[in-house]
Amino acid sequence: MEEKGKKSLLRAVIGTGAGLLNGLFGSGGGALVVPASRRFLGVNAHEAHASAIAVMLPMTAVSAVFYAVRTRPDIWQVLIVSVGGLAGGFLGAKLLPKLPPLALRRIFGVFIIAAAIKMIL
Repeated sequence: MEEKGKKSLLRAVIGTGAGLLNGLFGSGGGALVVPASRRFLGVNAHEAHASAIAVMLPMTAVSAVFYAVRTRPDIWQVLIVSVGGLAGGFLGAKLLPKLPPLALRRIFGVFIIAAAIKMIL
């Protein structure tokens, strides 16, 4: 298989894994997209994070529809948290290009480790 075809297949596998995580847990796709994009696709840290953010929208939209139909979330809570999420997303997107790649990797790593510890305990 040619290099371009291999990369396309890798992108599809990464996307499928990210979508599976997002559908199962309501989040987590980005935690797969970032390291997999860096390791298997050779993209830099900023591009990996930006790509993860971009692919989250369609995955989250699909997952949200299924969760909303099955669980009937509190709409008021969804709206309030969404406003905070929009503000945080804006600030994070502004901050992303200003962070050096090493700092970005360390912050992401600490976040993933903290989330894992919280889930285990």
